[in-house]
Amino acid sequence: MEPTSAPQSLPSVAPAPADDPTNPSDAGAPSRRARVMVLFGGRSGEHAISCATAGGVLRALDRDRYDVLAVGITPTGRWVLADDDPDRWAITEGRLPQVEDTAAHVLLPQDVQDRAVRVLEADQLPRDLGDVDVVFPLLHGPFGEDGTLQGLLELADVRYVGAGVLASAVGMDKHMMKLVLAGHGLPVGPFRVLLPGDLARDPQLAAKAAAELGLPVFVKPARAGSSLGISRVDDLADVDAAVAEAQRHDPKVVIEATIVGREVECGVLGGRGGVRPRASLPGEIVVTDERHTFYDFEAKYLDEAGVRLSCPADLPPEVIARVQEAAVRTFEAVGCEGLARVDVFVTPDGEVVVNEINTMPGFTPYSMYPRMWEASGIAYPELVDELLQLALERPTGLR
Repeated sequence: MEPTSAPQSLPSVAPAPADDPTNPSDAGAPSRRARVMVLFGGRSGEHAISCATAGGVLRALDRDRYDVLAVGITPTGRWVLADDDPDRWAITEGRLPQVEDTAAHVLLPQDVQDRAVRVLEADQLPRDLGDVDVVFPLLHGPFGEDGTLQGLLELADVRYVGAGVLASAVGMDKHMMKLVLAGHGLPVGPFRVLLPGDLARDPQLAAKAAAELGLPVFVKPARAGSSLGISRVDDLADVDAAVAEAQRHDPKVVIEATIVGREVECGVLGGRGGVRPRASLPGEIVVTDERHTFYDFEAKYLDEAGVRLSCPADLPPEVIARVQEAAVRTFEAVGCEGLARVDVFVTPDGEVVVNEINTMPGFTPYSMYPRMWEASGIAYPELVDELLQLALERPTGLR
């Protein structure tokens, strides 16, 4: 793949099918606006990040083109009508936003022939809010980014932005993801997996795994994001505590060898009409505050001064091309659709090692994914629109 160095332009939108709300009627009258459900919050530890992402998308959506319905999922799993004011969902002065329960509980479509969303309020009959044409599921982590929500939307026969059930599940599970990527010939770092019950059978298993990999190692929940529950371990005496911290988020734990190299990310955007997915210019993460031994949750979201995000990354053209090719191959190997961010290490000799894929990356205007596309010539509102158009053009069901 040649490195993407010039600004990219999006393809023109293909004519929509007759039943698509973006398609003009035969009589030439203007069609109704596509109805977009912006869905966010959720039960995972990344609830607040999902809310912040939704704020960015709500601000960017063209209200002349789209009819917007904001739906939040509370930390306990209740679906409620939410405020569509973007400022309500911003992370400000360390305050993390949260979806609160309200009296307006949202019901998804119950029939493949009926895409109407309804709201149920106390002592009232369900109220019809109208059809939803596409869902923008801005949930991160388990119960949102792991295929569970995608399966629910598939059952309801509703189009949605992003990866399908299998790709979402594989992308969420670092163990399965590494197996899939390695099976496709992509370079991944050495790792070990601790399954539930392993330590009960062998209490020394974590320490043995870390010793085999060589210190330092990183201990991670297999199915969590935003660096939640991740620890860097420099002493074998600390391995068990790191595993316990990871198990607070997931009973399945991955222990990874340290890869010496630069942390580089690359955005991938689905192609139109069978065209291969597109890769952005890569960006680089540089942790500048010594309090952070790696790019942890606080460094990502609460300590902007402690991290430098370099976009585009200062890399030779041939290395940029390798990063982009690895990102697209990772996207294809997992079977992604719509969008993904692929995180890699670039070693001192210019080799690329895939760390992971994120099928619903942070999507605030300041997140790395949209910033990389902005550096590649696609502005944030245009990126939001492109993702919705990709979802509207995609068939439901098996594909």
